[in-house]
Amino acid sequence: MMRYLLLPALAMIATPAAAETIYVSNEKGNSITVIDGASLKPIATWPVGARPRGITISRDGKHLYVCASNDHAVQIIERATGKVIADLPSGQDPEQFALSVDGAMLFAANEDDAAITAIDVRGKRVAFQVDVGVEPEGMATSPDGKWVVATSETDHKVHWIDIAGQQMVAETQVDERPRHAEFTADGSKLWVSAEIGGTLQIIDVATKTVEHSIAFKPPGVPAEKNLPVGVRFTPDGKLALVALGRANQIAFVDTATRAILAYVPVGQRVWHLAISKDGQRAYAANGLSDTLSVIDIAERREIAQIPTGDAPWGVVIAP
Repeated sequence: MMRYLLLPALAMIATPAAAETIYVSNEKGNSITVIDGASLKPIATWPVGARPRGITISRDGKHLYVCASNDHAVQIIERATGKVIADLPSGQDPEQFALSVDGAMLFAANEDDAAITAIDVRGKRVAFQVDVGVEPEGMATSPDGKWVVATSETDHKVHWIDIAGQQMVAETQVDERPRHAEFTADGSKLWVSAEIGGTLQIIDVATKTVEHSIAFKPPGVPAEKNLPVGVRFTPDGKLALVALGRANQIAFVDTATRAILAYVPVGQRVWHLAISKDGQRAYAANGLSDTLSVIDIAERREIAQIPTGDAPWGVVIAP
């Protein structure tokens, strides 16, 4: 059942979060839902390619990039008009991607080919490809621009690719079915969610070994529904928010102590999320509810659900 809940007083507060625009990729809807951060209402629906999943924004803020998985392309969307202006070659079935620090390259996970494809954005060409493990999905680039990592769902590994050398140089064994990876702001740690393992693992970048595991056990949720996927850090780096899939909850984790502080109920099958630049709100895509949850981070509670297209998957925010 689609819900639309909003606290009226909150919508009237002029905050930096309210000045932002939220973009949601709808996996089954073949569309992007555009949501106004001030009113918390959808303002546009943009048609895109087949099965859009991974979504991000260019460094200059002018374009969105989206993985049109079933079209085997990364599409460039002009934010000003909502039009698809180019298809980038991406290898087979791109699912997630990561943007290089300088914005010149996109690194896409090719789920069907057990490879990652490095895309020269300006040249609209494949720069290089690297073989990795079976069913790569999660992608992240290190803040220093040295590494791009890919998580392999089937091999249960993180693969470390030296960007300058254009080759994989190391692998880290993790828990079952790693789905998403996020570097800390200083680049010293990599946080990786393991969907089937029900955990989030913290990897030391210098040694490329797992140094800590966090097990999620939200009260009243069967173990088989506790499926962590998306991970995002607040701008101050003090919290990590983790989407727990069919547990229908977001976990709040203290990054210093690595303790779970709270579980916040949201919509059904929460997948990926984004956090506002001021750290006040999180937005989480509920794939089976066809909604986007809005979470007040300070109060640790959901304050709204906004209708999206069919099967929302990824979320990105822009000023």
